[in-house]
Amino acid sequence: MVETYKCKGCGAPIEFDGSQGELVCQYCGTHMSVNEMSRSGEKYASHVDDETAESGEKIDVNGYKCQNCGAQLITDDNTTATVCSFCKSPAIVKSRLTGQTMPAKIIPFSITKDKAREIFKGWCHKGVFTPSAFKKSSFVESMSGIYVPFWLYDYNAECHIEALATRVRHHREGDYQVTHTDHFRVVREGEALFRLIPADASEKMPDDVMDLLEPYNYTGLKDFQMPYLSGFLSEKYSYDSRQMAPRVESRVRSYIFNAARDTITGYSSINITGSNTRLRRREAVYTLLPVWMITYRYKGENKILAINGQTGKQVGTLPRSKEKQLAWFGGILAGVFAVLMMLGGFVG
Repeated sequence: MVETYKCKGCGAPIEFDGSQGELVCQYCGTHMSVNEMSRSGEKYASHVDDETAESGEKIDVNGYKCQNCGAQLITDDNTTATVCSFCKSPAIVKSRLTGQTMPAKIIPFSITKDKAREIFKGWCHKGVFTPSAFKKSSFVESMSGIYVPFWLYDYNAECHIEALATRVRHHREGDYQVTHTDHFRVVREGEALFRLIPADASEKMPDDVMDLLEPYNYTGLKDFQMPYLSGFLSEKYSYDSRQMAPRVESRVRSYIFNAARDTITGYSSINITGSNTRLRRREAVYTLLPVWMITYRYKGENKILAINGQTGKQVGTLPRSKEKQLAWFGGILAGVFAVLMMLGGFVG
């Protein structure tokens, strides 16, 4: 079943506005809180039953009708919220938000689409070596606000480390330089609780980009309600919490080991001879986190900038001008050469 939320004032599709924290109608300006829309969902939502896309082969896409214009919406099996490509009306695939695929928590978008455009423009002007042409002519090809599925994990961790360390002292005895080397066996044990460690559970999203978008401010976590999705794209997880756990546990082992290792200080040398880490998972919470994905075009190529939809943090690679790089390094070499010439003149 597909659900589209309608404005109680004029009946037009209504979307969640992150800057105001509620649903706002772009036609008549009516505001509705998420709680109000959730309570009155049946009254202000229109529904349409699922229609499987017809094909001679088995494919992982499904067809739905837009409740605003009647056009067909094509989604894959993981889509939980989309936007009609014809009339731009939001549509939520309610049938995919039930049971184990129902998120427990969500951080709503607080960066609006207009703000994301401003961030993109500012990002384009960063960098010493960014081509001037890029700063002037870069433009957005497409922009999508996506709720990306994450698992947030809590772990208890214990770590035991053993090491051999030395402390070296020097002093003079008459004509001799004497070196004293003391040897120590060092043991460290520690335990810690790690909370809300995120792991991107979407097959489509690049893990390295999602990792770099951290951190999110988890004080913004809210209980999941479907109206938050209105006007945005959303996916359900591709990997469950058990499948994602090894990746998170690797991070936790690194965190607890480094925390214990950093307490071994004041020695001339340290050699870790053994370590043991024990983990116990307390909880894994299915959560949706907001990301703006911006596709832009430069020199015939499409590139992507990702923006944290809560904090505005950006992850992307700016193009570099070879001419600016050569000019910069040339300037440094010229400066070094001038200094050497001046020093040579003083020596002479």
